[in-house]
Amino acid sequence: MSANTAAKAEHRADAVELIAAALPEFEALFQEAVAAVRQKVLADGRISSALLEAEQHAAHGLSWLAIYVTALRELKAYGERLRVEGRYGAVEDYAIRIGAGEYAAQIFGGIPMSQGEIVRLPALGLSQKAIATARSDAAEALIAEGNTPENRARFVALFSQDHGVISVGDPGLDETLEAIRTEMRRFCAAEVTPHAHEWHLANDYIPLPVVEKMAELGVFGLTIPEDYGGLGLSKVSMCVVSEELSCGYIGVGSLGTRSEIAAELILCGGTPEQKEKWLPKIASGELLPTAVFTEPNTGSDLASLRTRAVKEGDVWKVHGNKTWITHPARADIMTLLVRTEPDAPGYRGLSMLIAEKPRGTDADPFPVAGLTGGEIEVLGYRGMKEYELAFDGFEVKAENLLGGVEGQGFKQLMQTFEAARIQTAARAVGVAQSAFDLGLRYAQERIQFGKALIAFPRVADKLAMMAAEILIARQLTYFAAREKDAERRCDLEAGMAKLLGARVAWAAADNALQIHGGNGFALEYPVSRVLCDARILNIFEGAAEIQAQVIARRLVEE
Repeated sequence: MSANTAAKAEHRADAVELIAAALPEFEALFQEAVAAVRQKVLADGRISSALLEAEQHAAHGLSWLAIYVTALRELKAYGERLRVEGRYGAVEDYAIRIGAGEYAAQIFGGIPMSQGEIVRLPALGLSQKAIATARSDAAEALIAEGNTPENRARFVALFSQDHGVISVGDPGLDETLEAIRTEMRRFCAAEVTPHAHEWHLANDYIPLPVVEKMAELGVFGLTIPEDYGGLGLSKVSMCVVSEELSCGYIGVGSLGTRSEIAAELILCGGTPEQKEKWLPKIASGELLPTAVFTEPNTGSDLASLRTRAVKEGDVWKVHGNKTWITHPARADIMTLLVRTEPDAPGYRGLSMLIAEKPRGTDADPFPVAGLTGGEIEVLGYRGMKEYELAFDGFEVKAENLLGGVEGQGFKQLMQTFEAARIQTAARAVGVAQSAFDLGLRYAQERIQFGKALIAFPRVADKLAMMAAEILIARQLTYFAAREKDAERRCDLEAGMAKLLGARVAWAAADNALQIHGGNGFALEYPVSRVLCDARILNIFEGAAEIQAQVIARRLVEE
């Protein structure tokens, strides 16, 4: 749509103006909420971990309020970028208007933290006076002119006609990134999407020729510096690639995550020799890495990690168990978190090893001494396979201690979390977009009672909210990536993008399946796979509850 067709031609305030007018009161409300929750978790003038845990409903509610206020801010920024580029049209206005209006209404009416958990402002310790002040005339206008039946109907009519135009690109991406997006989309259309459901149903690995083509496209060396054989591109480029590949199939999108995590670990914590040795091979796809962190009885509690490594001569001998390890059989190296200092408490005794291993097969997944594993059968997120691993004297060269210093493992791992969570948010956006595309196509093609499903308001309403929320999740993800590229601390932004993206992906997949009706429940329809794939996003890279807790702590400590 051209700027000449912008919704402001309808003689009403456009969505950006509505948000701009209401945003100051929402920002002030958020600051009052931070202060109120902080008071709930203070003990003797300091943040109490015990109180923060006891007050999880309020604390996690604060995290979600932060997400919503940030969403409003980023929707405004998105609209302003569109204006500068002359691309602010009716489709974009309706997307922003519906998303912002709905989020504003939920701030006052109740924010869903999950399907059955709603947080309301009084639970955060906010007074009715503070809430009433934030509910200004501008906020009322944003809600009244936002997510209305009329706006949803017009929005769906526009994007249905334009074949989902709102999914194309993000304003501000340079020509290189737009070219990368186009290339990844073409690759998926030719090599991934036609086969993804077949791979899923058979629980097959993503074929190695597909992996090799990904390597040729530069997927595994995207953000690795050129000095080490990579493309030296931005974290925004990582989002573009992860989103497009995950829209084709989350397994393909997630292959790049393994390389991203390994490369980030080595770049941030490795010795010069380790960088020279490993990064070019990761960038080229010659080596496929996997991350080996989680243990059966620790989950997110890494301080309780028990897998140990004992140095004997020029090797480390590893003993212990790991679980939920993705793509380990075909991996060539493992970034392996172990305890090397048994007497050091908590995180202090943890170290990271770069563990080499031969590539396995289905018949012989771990052809190396001291390492065995059993596959964990999963609902979705297939194509790489999940394993429980057992280490019994598995040997790692002493020179492969990351950084060459013991006790740095947890610190090294924390340095990767920002990028990993941004990438997971991008994967979530891709999965959500896939669900939207499937739902839209089915709604346009399926005829019931003499007309297409999309003609029924309840079906169209689902598509409208899916589109609006995907836009919001995309903006938060790119915002976090831009902060990372600017070398600013962005664990807060990355966490918010991941938390919202996972919720949006699940809602989009659930709604897309609902649009399919009974056919959606049939394994032969791809939407059944997308639903299964979407569910994992709220669990890995920090379960939703852990993520909300981390965000809340950051907010009340600042």
